[in-house]
Amino acid sequence: MKLLIIEDDKHLSDTIRETTQDLFETSQAFDGEEGLFLAEQNIFDVIILDIMMPGMNGYEVLKELRKSNIETPVIMLTAKDGIDDKIQGFKVGADDYMVKPFHREELLLRLEAMVRRAGGRFKENILSFKELKLHLKNKTVEINGESVKLNGKQFDLLEYLINNKNTILTKEQIFDRIWGFESDTSTTVVEVYASNLRKNLKKVGYDHYIKTFRGLGYMLTEEDES
Repeated sequence: MKLLIIEDDKHLSDTIRETTQDLFETSQAFDGEEGLFLAEQNIFDVIILDIMMPGMNGYEVLKELRKSNIETPVIMLTAKDGIDDKIQGFKVGADDYMVKPFHREELLLRLEAMVRRAGGRFKENILSFKELKLHLKNKTVEINGESVKLNGKQFDLLEYLINNKNTILTKEQIFDRIWGFESDTSTTVVEVYASNLRKNLKKVGYDHYIKTFRGLGYMLTEEDES
């Protein structure tokens, strides 16, 4: 799962990254503008967002995200425990609040609760779609006990599609999520892996559940496309 930390205090940001690194792949932004740019890619499972930052503050970042219909769950960080700050944050679309300083255990519990409310998985070992099961710990796939061989990136693609079923994922979102912003390859690799994933799923009759939107991206749907 992917976590975005938008916090201008580098020491605190690094502490959060170290605290969550066993559960999330983390990206960091140290000002509002950079954080907004990364968050707009819509590839993160949860965002930790500081309020008081130079330039664009946390309220402004969150307001722009919600205006763009990006509903990624957001925990806002504040140095103040005032009710007015919380009201303002919830009004622009915050999902939760934490007051600095906070305990490591509390942060992890709040992240767990937020991901579960959003319908994601948190340290679960199995992800399911119909009769298909992804074993996340050892990255194996099976349907009705029959093994389906997928390489690493195909497994990651299928996992991302299942976690976002019935939602169109653009090629750019998939690329950024699986290969990363700094990859030196191009988004055409997504088409190659999607095609290979379909070929492997065809052996067990599950290729028809991946719907292609030409020029845009892919969606996993429970409606058979055949």
